[in-house]
Amino acid sequence: MPLRIALTGSAPPADQIRDQIRGLVTTGRLGAGERLPSVRQLSADLGVAAGTVAKAYRSLEADGVLASRIGSGTRVSTTAGAAPHAVVESAQGLARAGREAGVDVDEAVRVLRAVWGD
Repeated sequence: MPLRIALTGSAPPADQIRDQIRGLVTTGRLGAGERLPSVRQLSADLGVAAGTVAKAYRSLEADGVLASRIGSGTRVSTTAGAAPHAVVESAQGLARAGREAGVDVDEAVRVLRAVWGD
């Protein structure tokens, strides 16, 4: 599956890349052992510096989401797993409802955090 990342937010590009890859792993769109593009390839695809992609990959590796090995590239860690299906479905429902209501992702997260505390 081709990796699709869109740099659109106001957050630094490395943070956007990190968050989107983490999201793809959490939702199961990237599975354990799946290979990611090289730093050089993804930086060219996104039009950002290689150091930006490397920073995102290093952060995800430090968090145990990715594993890198010389010769075999960067892959989703075998210990990284998707969130339970019910959680992913509910998150997709929240995203759909938020888009329909014209609520941005930051506001949807604030609502979720407020509800979570109940």
